[in-house]
Amino acid sequence: MTSRPRTGWRAAAAALAALAALLGLAAAWVYRANVRGDTHFAAAESSVPVTPQLIERGAYLARAGNCAACHTERGGAAYAGGRGIATPFGTVYAGNLTPDSNTGIGAWSAGDFWRALHNGRSRDGRLLYPAFPYTSTTYVTREDSDALFAYLRSLPAVARANRPHELRTPFNHPLALAVWRALYFRPAVFTPQQDRSPEWNRGAYLVRGLGHCEACHSQRNVLGGAVGGAVELGGGLIPVQNWYAPSLASAAQAGVAHWQAEEVVALLKSGRSPRGAVLGPMAEVVLSSTQHLSEGDLRAMALFLQSLPQAAHPAPAPTTPDAAVMQRGRELYKQHCADCHGAQGQGAHGAYPALAGNRKVTMATPANLVRVLAEGGFAPATAGNPRPYGMPPFAHVLSRAEMAAVATFVRNAWGNRAPPVTELDLHWLQ
Repeated sequence: MTSRPRTGWRAAAAALAALAALLGLAAAWVYRANVRGDTHFAAAESSVPVTPQLIERGAYLARAGNCAACHTERGGAAYAGGRGIATPFGTVYAGNLTPDSNTGIGAWSAGDFWRALHNGRSRDGRLLYPAFPYTSTTYVTREDSDALFAYLRSLPAVARANRPHELRTPFNHPLALAVWRALYFRPAVFTPQQDRSPEWNRGAYLVRGLGHCEACHSQRNVLGGAVGGAVELGGGLIPVQNWYAPSLASAAQAGVAHWQAEEVVALLKSGRSPRGAVLGPMAEVVLSSTQHLSEGDLRAMALFLQSLPQAAHPAPAPTTPDAAVMQRGRELYKQHCADCHGAQGQGAHGAYPALAGNRKVTMATPANLVRVLAEGGFAPATAGNPRPYGMPPFAHVLSRAEMAAVATFVRNAWGNRAPPVTELDLHWLQ
């Protein structure tokens, strides 16, 4: 009578042991394939001579990729690393890209650098964390990689040791990173579409590759991987920063299919166009990157962005904001906002944006509206807009309830219709 349970327990234990062995073998295979950095991942060396023209081209590509934004700490030497990049899993610190032999890339070869861009591996074969956007830079051509490397090698060497990442367990283990790569990354090559013009293909190459626009303008799951089947550049909340990178494939958010090409170019070149201005993380991109690009490349990017299939974003379900909240918001708007944005939300041309009919105001997610309301909004100072107007922060003037009320008001006044904003939408405020 007692032998059967014992036999069943032994069978279950044997099955668990077999499963554990299989998992162990799978983990070992993943580790060998993704962590150890076998020599077959090495790239051939470049035979391109380093010339002033190649270095100049590399400098241009570095601006196109906005490389300095992450690899330069505030107040630090250019490209010497040290800047912390906050992620939901901890902080990743950007590496030193100057040609110092001990702490930078002075001992690297052009092949090593290409492997980092294309395969997401360091010189010694270690896996790089995807805070470095190798899911996009994998599309960069070898020729552009060599030019970028030549530019970085021309910089003054800065001896600055790379700071260890501060990631929580288990995300600090290389096996976890190997599993992430197995799920979400495959090295790729940019292949021009034969049915598209060279200009369109150039724009696609810049947006999908060095521009790494998908790093922000895409949906991410809880592991930070791109959501399978999602619309390209379909928008998403930027982790930790609490800014929403709007969909570039939706007229209700940030799609530009119905814009004139000149308007898109103006926005990328100066940070301002007749249709609006950039704020938040995108202002940093325009400041450090796109304003420095050629007219031809900006037009190519505009052409590609205008060609994105426009996804349907159904209007939010009709809501009737609380009358008392609307009245309180109306009073606060008149007191704090109307002098700039106008009594009817009409704004002031060339200075303050209109709020009436503004899709940034009425997006389903109010993240950007409440972020600007609390912390202020500032367009980049560019050659085309050297003295931009800005909006001051109100978090020190208004309570959360008051900010929610004025946000609800502007989302539902002058013909605007959008869900109310609550205090919970400002939960990220300290």
